[in-house]
Amino acid sequence: MNAPLHKEIPAGVLNDAQALRQTSAQWDSDIVGQLKSYIEIPAKSPGFDANWAQHGYIETVVRNAAAWVEAQKVEGLRLEVVRLEGRTPVLFFELDATRPGSTQTVLMYGHLDKQPEFTGWRKDLGPWTAKYEDGKLYGRGGADDGYAVYASIAAIQALKAQNIAHPRIVGLVESCEESGSYDLLPYVDALRTRLGDVSLVVCLDSGAGNYDQLWLTTSLRGMASGTLKVEVLTEGIHSGDASGLVPSSFRIMRQVLDRLEDSQTGRLLPASFHCEVPAERLAQAKATAAILGEEVTRRFPWAHYDCEGSTAFVLPTTSDPVQALLNRTWTPTLSVTGAEGFPALADAGNVLRPYSAFKLSLRLPPLIDAAQAVQEMKALLEDNAPYQARVTFESNGGATGWNAPDTAPWFEQALNATSQAHFGAPCGYIGQGGTIPLMSMLARGFPQAQMMVCGVLGPRSNAHGPNEFLHVPYAKKLTAAVARVIAQVP
Repeated sequence: MNAPLHKEIPAGVLNDAQALRQTSAQWDSDIVGQLKSYIEIPAKSPGFDANWAQHGYIETVVRNAAAWVEAQKVEGLRLEVVRLEGRTPVLFFELDATRPGSTQTVLMYGHLDKQPEFTGWRKDLGPWTAKYEDGKLYGRGGADDGYAVYASIAAIQALKAQNIAHPRIVGLVESCEESGSYDLLPYVDALRTRLGDVSLVVCLDSGAGNYDQLWLTTSLRGMASGTLKVEVLTEGIHSGDASGLVPSSFRIMRQVLDRLEDSQTGRLLPASFHCEVPAERLAQAKATAAILGEEVTRRFPWAHYDCEGSTAFVLPTTSDPVQALLNRTWTPTLSVTGAEGFPALADAGNVLRPYSAFKLSLRLPPLIDAAQAVQEMKALLEDNAPYQARVTFESNGGATGWNAPDTAPWFEQALNATSQAHFGAPCGYIGQGGTIPLMSMLARGFPQAQMMVCGVLGPRSNAHGPNEFLHVPYAKKLTAAVARVIAQVP
């Protein structure tokens, strides 16, 4: 923690040390406990829980967050849970400007829905079991990003505690983000007149290159996802009787996927799925590679094994930190995230299976239109199926990525000053491989707005996978940093 600032601080300038003390105390006494309760509720996103409305878990976490916000009694803050028929609820709050003559609005964003459990959790951990250990709060959703609404309000309270004049502030906390935010746009349309003239977006749903400085996300990849299914039979049959005559659905699957991806290199074959990396982003990737070095690739839990008396680790696709950063932020990449039609190993008899189905997740560069990519992907996979097999690609939709607008001088100065104040290092700039659909929506609706897209998902935090954790010391500083940047909005 930096040393307390002296009394000669000008009126209206945030005392960083005081703000950090306040937010840290609030995290320790209240927010960590709130997040423990949140983690224990399996509020899976609708894409992973078709019966989300009946189960009521999303409703519970939204109501709990709303009750907590109201209990803070922030002067002038108005809150409501907005509901559209058949859609997941949204938490919306607004706070009038206290700065004379201010016409700008700060939009604070987060989400409360979660990814599913996944496997591989440490024996003493679990997705719905909160555990606080060595400054890390383990459990599903705490870091991605159930903490956002709590941190946002705490940042506002830090401003209020020092009587810092601020612009108008609104908050939008959804519960469909992990399913692609398909419920969000109707809410944005319904609330558009209440959002106001947004000049700064604070989105706490992103990552950090390390825990040693503030990190600004400069780009997000888009996504096209869906289920590819290959059918050859109406029921399984003896493999000894049919193999060699009935084509394997898995072999056909491989041939179809070869149209999309070079399996030797992982390169996506359609030229339309690629774009040129802007010069500014390339320069930022080089600067970030100089900061992070080998940590760019070492941050992942690589599989390893004994090899002639030494330990061998699986190798990344590249050992060049610059190329590694570009691969995970500006290169289209295909992942198979699920499979159906395959029995468990213990139940796998000598049967030629009637079908194979893969859940595909295609990450797209920030500048590629997702809807067009989905259409091209479907045509590419389905047309002229080998052996006239029944090949279908059922899309889950797509989300176009986002490339940050030019950084305004005031915003760049505020980020660097904030990072120096709380971390003793300048702000880092990094692209992220994930997708936040809201950002492309806001970029279209508010093209002049500055975007403070940050988060606590640093090395080994492992959102979506096992042992997800929230780095609480970093979250405390990030909360204070948000307060500092809002105070600097012109």
